[in-house]
Amino acid sequence: VQLQASGGGLVQPGGSLRLSCVASGIIYNINDMGWYRQAPGKQREVVAGITRGGSTNYADSVKGRFTISRDNAKNTVYLQMNSLKPEDTAVYYCNADVRSRFGARAYDYWGQGTQVTVSS
Repeated sequence: VQLQASGGGLVQPGGSLRLSCVASGIIYNINDMGWYRQAPGKQREVVAGITRGGSTNYADSVKGRFTISRDNAKNTVYLQMNSLKPEDTAVYYCNADVRSRFGARAYDYWGQGTQVTVSS
């Protein structure tokens, strides 16, 4: 199983970006999916998560600005980021809890990360 993240880039404060992350490989189903980020010199932190049924949760720092969503048919999770701030600058990683066959245990997978830079 591989997770491929895309959509990062350089944006001015107040701007928007949309991240995507596609899971590929031998996949029976995907449970929780999420986005994390790691800024220089800081630990990786959770940004947002979404269950297979669509329940979401967000870090307090992004509530009201970021929206996580998923397309189960496409094994894809998205992160719409609005009103971006310089403190949102980080490498963003996607995460998925994947079951590769019926009845098997699920394993945690990570994408390669995509850089988001918010600067004027």
